[in-house]
Amino acid sequence: MVVRFIPMDSGFHCDRAMQSLNIRTLSLSNMEYKQLGDTNEKLPAIGMGSWKLEMNEESVAALKRGIELGMKFIDTAEIYGTEPLVAKAIKGEEVFVATKVWPSHFRHKDVLNSCRNSMNALGVKSIDLYQLHWPNYNIPIKETMRAMEELQKGGKIRHIGVSNFSIKELEEAQACLKSSKIVSNQVEYSIITRDPEDALLDYCKRNRITLIAYSPLGHGELFKEKNRLLADAMGVIGSKYGKTVGQIALAWLVSKAQTVAIPKAGSIKHVEENFEAGSLKLSSEDLNELDMLSESFQKNPLSIEFWQKNGEEFGRR
Repeated sequence: MVVRFIPMDSGFHCDRAMQSLNIRTLSLSNMEYKQLGDTNEKLPAIGMGSWKLEMNEESVAALKRGIELGMKFIDTAEIYGTEPLVAKAIKGEEVFVATKVWPSHFRHKDVLNSCRNSMNALGVKSIDLYQLHWPNYNIPIKETMRAMEELQKGGKIRHIGVSNFSIKELEEAQACLKSSKIVSNQVEYSIITRDPEDALLDYCKRNRITLIAYSPLGHGELFKEKNRLLADAMGVIGSKYGKTVGQIALAWLVSKAQTVAIPKAGSIKHVEENFEAGSLKLSSEDLNELDMLSESFQKNPLSIEFWQKNGEEFGRR
Protein backbone atom coordinates (compact mmCIF):
# COMPACT_ATOMS: atom_id res chain seq x y z
CA MET A 1 0.00 0.00 0.00
CA VAL A 2 1.41 3.37 -1.03
CA VAL A 3 0.26 5.91 1.52
CA ARG A 4 0.09 9.27 -0.19
CA PHE A 5 -1.83 12.54 -0.11
CA ILE A 6 -5.07 12.85 -2.06
CA PRO A 7 -6.94 16.21 -1.91
CA MET A 8 -10.21 16.13 -0.02
CA ASP A 9 -13.44 16.84 -1.90
CA SER A 10 -15.88 19.52 -0.84
CA GLY A 11 -18.50 16.99 0.16
CA PHE A 12 -16.61 15.68 3.19
CA HIS A 13 -18.97 15.07 6.11
CA CYS A 14 -18.04 17.48 8.95
CA ASP A 15 -20.56 16.63 11.68
CA ARG A 16 -17.95 15.40 14.16
CA ALA A 17 -15.74 18.42 13.52
CA MET A 18 -18.65 20.80 14.13
CA GLN A 19 -19.56 19.04 17.33
CA SER A 20 -16.03 19.10 18.74
CA LEU A 21 -15.69 22.80 18.03
CA ASN A 22 -19.02 23.87 19.50
CA ILE A 23 -20.79 23.75 16.14
CA ARG A 24 -18.24 26.08 14.47
CA THR A 25 -17.97 24.87 10.86
CA LEU A 26 -14.56 23.72 9.66
CA SER A 27 -14.47 24.15 5.90
CA LEU A 28 -12.18 21.59 4.30
CA SER A 29 -12.51 23.28 0.93
CA ASN A 30 -10.82 26.43 2.30
CA MET A 31 -7.59 24.71 3.34
CA GLU A 32 -4.85 26.03 1.09
CA TYR A 33 -2.82 23.47 -0.86
CA LYS A 34 0.67 24.05 -2.20
CA GLN A 35 2.69 22.31 -4.86
CA LEU A 36 5.55 20.14 -3.65
CA GLY A 37 8.67 21.38 -5.43
CA ASP A 38 8.14 21.10 -9.18
CA THR A 39 6.09 17.91 -8.87
CA ASN A 40 2.38 17.42 -9.45
CA GLU A 41 1.95 16.67 -5.74
CA LYS A 42 -0.24 18.99 -3.64
CA LEU A 43 0.23 19.32 0.10
CA PRO A 44 -1.93 21.11 2.66
CA ALA A 45 -0.29 24.38 3.71
CA ILE A 46 -0.38 23.12 7.30
CA GLY A 47 0.47 19.50 8.02
CA MET A 48 1.43 17.78 11.25
CA GLY A 49 4.80 17.25 12.93
CA SER A 50 5.63 14.44 15.33
CA TRP A 51 8.85 15.59 17.02
CA LYS A 52 8.58 15.01 20.78
CA LEU A 53 5.07 13.61 20.55
CA GLU A 54 4.06 11.54 23.56
CA MET A 55 3.87 7.84 22.71
CA ASN A 56 0.27 7.38 23.77
CA GLU A 57 -3.26 7.06 22.41
CA GLU A 58 -3.90 10.79 22.82
CA SER A 59 -1.20 11.49 20.23
CA VAL A 60 -2.64 8.88 17.88
CA ALA A 61 -6.06 10.46 18.29
CA ALA A 62 -4.65 13.90 17.53
CA LEU A 63 -3.02 12.67 14.32
CA LYS A 64 -6.22 10.88 13.32
CA ARG A 65 -8.19 14.06 13.91
CA GLY A 66 -5.86 15.97 11.63
CA ILE A 67 -6.24 13.31 8.93
CA GLU A 68 -10.01 13.51 9.31
CA LEU A 69 -9.87 17.27 8.76
CA GLY A 70 -7.68 16.96 5.68
CA MET A 71 -4.22 17.71 7.14
CA LYS A 72 -2.95 14.67 5.27
CA PHE A 73 0.75 15.47 5.49
CA ILE A 74 2.63 13.99 8.46
CA ASP A 75 6.34 14.38 9.14
CA THR A 76 8.43 12.09 11.32
CA ALA A 77 12.03 10.75 11.51
CA GLU A 78 13.85 7.63 12.54
CA ILE A 79 15.56 9.54 15.37
CA TYR A 80 12.21 10.75 16.79
CA GLY A 81 11.03 7.26 17.62
CA THR A 82 7.52 8.26 16.51
CA GLU A 83 7.28 6.28 13.27
CA PRO A 84 5.29 3.46 14.98
CA LEU A 85 2.94 6.09 16.41
CA VAL A 86 2.40 7.57 12.96
CA ALA A 87 1.82 4.05 11.62
CA LYS A 88 -1.15 3.62 13.97
CA ALA A 89 -2.67 6.90 12.84
CA ILE A 90 -2.29 6.39 9.09
CA LYS A 91 -3.38 2.75 8.90
CA GLY A 92 -6.04 2.47 6.23
CA GLU A 93 -5.77 6.17 5.32
CA GLU A 94 -4.46 8.05 2.27
CA VAL A 95 -1.74 10.24 3.75
CA PHE A 96 1.46 11.87 2.46
CA VAL A 97 4.15 10.62 4.85
CA ALA A 98 7.60 12.16 5.22
CA THR A 99 10.42 10.77 7.32
CA LYS A 100 14.16 11.32 7.69
CA VAL A 101 17.40 9.39 7.88
CA TRP A 102 19.85 10.42 10.64
CA PRO A 103 23.29 11.65 9.44
CA SER A 104 25.18 8.85 11.16
CA HIS A 105 23.42 6.55 8.65
CA PHE A 106 24.57 8.37 5.50
CA ARG A 107 26.79 5.56 4.19
CA HIS A 108 25.21 3.89 1.15
CA LYS A 109 24.24 0.63 2.85
CA ASP A 110 23.10 2.45 5.98
CA VAL A 111 20.75 4.69 3.99
CA LEU A 112 19.18 1.62 2.41
CA ASN A 113 18.88 -0.12 5.79
CA SER A 114 17.38 2.97 7.45
CA CYS A 115 14.82 3.33 4.69
CA ARG A 116 13.79 -0.32 5.03
CA ASN A 117 13.50 0.07 8.80
CA SER A 118 11.38 3.21 8.44
CA MET A 119 9.10 1.52 5.91
CA ASN A 120 8.58 -1.35 8.33
CA ALA A 121 7.99 0.99 11.28
CA LEU A 122 5.48 3.04 9.28
CA GLY A 123 3.78 0.02 7.75
CA VAL A 124 4.13 1.32 4.19
CA LYS A 125 5.54 -0.07 0.96
CA SER A 126 6.84 3.31 -0.18
CA ILE A 127 7.81 6.51 1.65
CA ASP A 128 6.40 9.65 0.03
CA LEU A 129 9.22 11.99 1.04
CA TYR A 130 12.57 10.73 2.36
CA GLN A 131 14.82 13.44 3.80
CA LEU A 132 18.42 13.77 4.93
CA HIS A 133 17.98 15.04 8.49
CA TRP A 134 21.16 17.13 8.84
CA PRO A 135 24.35 17.41 6.76
CA ASN A 136 27.25 15.08 7.56
CA TYR A 137 30.64 16.35 6.38
CA ASN A 138 32.37 13.12 7.38
CA ILE A 139 30.58 11.09 4.70
CA PRO A 140 30.79 12.08 1.01
CA ILE A 141 27.45 13.53 -0.04
CA LYS A 142 27.84 11.78 -3.40
CA GLU A 143 27.66 8.39 -1.69
CA THR A 144 24.55 9.39 0.25
CA MET A 145 22.73 10.82 -2.74
CA ARG A 146 23.56 7.75 -4.83
CA ALA A 147 21.70 5.69 -2.23
CA MET A 148 18.76 8.11 -2.22
CA GLU A 149 18.45 7.96 -5.99
CA GLU A 150 18.69 4.16 -5.88
CA LEU A 151 15.80 4.07 -3.41
CA GLN A 152 13.73 6.32 -5.62
CA LYS A 153 14.38 4.34 -8.78
CA GLY A 154 13.52 1.16 -6.89
CA GLY A 155 10.16 2.58 -5.80
CA LYS A 156 11.04 2.59 -2.10
CA ILE A 157 10.68 6.36 -1.91
CA ARG A 158 8.73 8.75 -4.11
CA HIS A 159 10.51 12.07 -3.50
CA ILE A 160 13.91 13.17 -2.18
CA GLY A 161 14.23 15.98 0.35
CA VAL A 162 16.75 17.41 2.77
CA SER A 163 16.53 19.11 6.14
CA ASN A 164 18.64 21.85 7.75
CA PHE A 165 20.71 22.31 4.58
CA SER A 166 22.24 25.63 3.56
CA ILE A 167 22.11 26.84 -0.04
CA LYS A 168 25.63 25.55 -0.64
CA GLU A 169 24.78 22.17 0.87
CA LEU A 170 21.60 21.99 -1.21
CA GLU A 171 23.51 22.71 -4.41
CA GLU A 172 26.18 20.13 -3.61
CA ALA A 173 23.57 17.47 -2.89
CA GLN A 174 21.59 18.25 -6.04
CA ALA A 175 24.75 18.12 -8.18
CA CYS A 176 25.28 14.51 -7.05
CA LEU A 177 21.93 13.35 -8.44
CA LYS A 178 21.90 12.04 -12.00
CA SER A 179 18.23 12.47 -12.85
CA SER A 180 16.34 13.09 -9.60
CA LYS A 181 15.56 16.45 -8.04
CA ILE A 182 15.49 17.58 -4.44
CA VAL A 183 11.93 18.79 -3.86
CA SER A 184 12.12 20.17 -0.33
CA ASN A 185 14.29 21.55 2.45
CA GLN A 186 12.92 21.33 5.99
CA VAL A 187 14.26 24.07 8.26
CA GLU A 188 13.28 25.94 11.39
CA TYR A 189 11.16 28.93 10.43
CA SER A 190 8.69 30.96 12.46
CA ILE A 191 7.74 34.53 13.15
CA ILE A 192 10.57 34.67 15.71
CA THR A 193 13.09 32.54 13.81
CA ARG A 194 13.33 34.18 10.42
CA ASP A 195 16.81 33.09 9.31
CA PRO A 196 15.52 31.45 6.09
CA GLU A 197 14.56 34.91 4.85
CA ASP A 198 18.23 35.91 4.62
CA ALA A 199 18.64 34.01 1.33
CA LEU A 200 17.32 30.46 1.57
CA LEU A 201 13.65 31.28 1.05
CA ASP A 202 14.35 33.23 -2.14
CA TYR A 203 16.60 30.43 -3.38
CA CYS A 204 13.82 27.90 -2.80
CA LYS A 205 11.35 30.11 -4.67
CA ARG A 206 13.65 30.47 -7.67
CA ASN A 207 14.41 26.76 -7.81
CA ARG A 208 10.93 25.50 -6.98
CA ILE A 209 11.97 23.78 -3.79
CA THR A 210 9.36 23.60 -1.05
CA LEU A 211 10.44 25.00 2.30
CA ILE A 212 8.94 22.89 5.09
CA ALA A 213 8.87 24.95 8.28
CA TYR A 214 9.36 23.00 11.50
CA SER A 215 8.81 24.54 14.94
CA PRO A 216 6.54 27.15 13.32
CA LEU A 217 5.55 28.45 16.75
CA GLY A 218 9.17 28.85 17.86
CA HIS A 219 9.24 25.96 20.37
CA GLY A 220 6.65 27.88 22.39
CA GLU A 221 9.03 30.83 22.82
CA LEU A 222 6.43 33.09 21.26
CA PHE A 223 4.25 32.73 24.34
CA LYS A 224 6.93 33.46 26.93
CA GLU A 225 7.26 36.71 28.87
CA LYS A 226 10.24 37.96 26.87
CA ASN A 227 8.04 38.00 23.76
CA ARG A 228 4.94 39.36 25.47
CA LEU A 229 4.92 42.63 23.52
CA LEU A 230 4.98 40.77 20.21
CA ALA A 231 2.32 38.30 21.35
CA ASP A 232 0.12 41.14 22.60
CA ALA A 233 0.40 42.94 19.27
CA MET A 234 -0.42 39.71 17.45
CA GLY A 235 -3.38 39.27 19.76
CA VAL A 236 -4.75 42.62 18.62
CA ILE A 237 -4.48 41.51 14.99
CA GLY A 238 -6.01 38.16 15.89
CA SER A 239 -9.04 39.83 17.45
CA LYS A 240 -9.95 41.25 14.04
CA TYR A 241 -10.22 37.73 12.64
CA GLY A 242 -11.43 35.95 15.75
CA LYS A 243 -8.20 33.91 15.85
CA THR A 244 -5.54 33.11 18.45
CA VAL A 245 -1.93 34.30 18.49
CA GLY A 246 -0.79 30.85 17.38
CA GLN A 247 -3.20 30.85 14.45
CA ILE A 248 -1.98 34.29 13.38
CA ALA A 249 1.63 33.07 13.56
CA LEU A 250 0.83 30.07 11.34
CA ALA A 251 -1.20 32.12 8.85
CA TRP A 252 1.67 34.62 8.59
CA LEU A 253 4.11 31.80 7.92
CA VAL A 254 2.19 29.96 5.22
CA SER A 255 1.48 33.25 3.46
CA LYS A 256 5.09 32.98 2.32
CA ALA A 257 5.46 31.53 -1.15
CA GLN A 258 6.79 27.96 -1.40
CA THR A 259 6.31 27.44 2.36
CA VAL A 260 4.30 24.86 4.29
CA ALA A 261 4.30 24.34 8.06
CA ILE A 262 4.28 21.23 10.26
CA PRO A 263 3.30 22.25 13.81
CA LYS A 264 3.40 19.55 16.45
CA ALA A 265 0.18 17.56 16.66
CA GLY A 266 0.18 17.58 20.46
CA SER A 267 -3.54 17.27 21.10
CA ILE A 268 -6.85 17.24 19.27
CA LYS A 269 -7.48 20.82 20.40
CA HIS A 270 -4.15 22.02 18.99
CA VAL A 271 -4.68 20.14 15.73
CA GLU A 272 -8.09 21.74 15.26
CA GLU A 273 -6.68 25.20 15.96
CA ASN A 274 -3.81 24.62 13.53
CA PHE A 275 -6.23 23.44 10.88
CA GLU A 276 -8.25 26.64 11.08
CA ALA A 277 -5.12 28.69 10.45
CA GLY A 278 -4.73 26.93 7.10
CA SER A 279 -7.66 28.81 5.60
CA LEU A 280 -6.94 32.18 7.24
CA LYS A 281 -5.96 34.95 4.82
CA LEU A 282 -4.38 37.95 6.51
CA SER A 283 -4.55 41.34 4.85
CA SER A 284 -1.40 42.76 3.26
CA GLU A 285 -1.41 45.50 5.91
CA ASP A 286 -1.45 42.96 8.73
CA LEU A 287 1.25 40.84 7.07
CA ASN A 288 3.50 43.88 6.73
CA GLU A 289 2.86 44.87 10.33
CA LEU A 290 3.76 41.37 11.52
CA ASP A 291 6.96 41.49 9.46
CA MET A 292 8.01 44.71 11.14
CA LEU A 293 6.89 43.76 14.64
CA SER A 294 8.77 40.48 14.74
CA GLU A 295 12.12 41.90 13.61
CA SER A 296 12.94 42.87 17.21
CA PHE A 297 12.12 39.45 18.67
CA GLN A 298 14.52 37.13 16.86
CA LYS A 299 15.76 33.95 18.52
CA ASN A 300 18.68 31.74 17.54
CA PRO A 301 17.64 28.73 15.44
CA LEU A 302 17.94 25.16 16.67
CA SER A 303 20.83 24.62 14.23
CA ILE A 304 23.22 26.55 16.48
CA GLU A 305 22.55 24.19 19.39
CA PHE A 306 22.71 21.15 17.10
CA TRP A 307 26.15 21.97 15.70
CA GLN A 308 27.50 22.82 19.15
CA LYS A 309 26.58 19.30 20.26
CA ASN A 310 27.25 17.33 17.07
CA GLY A 311 29.76 19.35 15.07
CA GLU A 312 32.68 17.02 15.69
CA GLU A 313 30.72 13.84 14.99
CA PHE A 314 29.43 15.12 11.67
CA GLY A 315 32.56 16.97 10.58
CA ARG A 316 31.56 20.59 11.12
CA ARG A 317 33.78 22.51 13.53
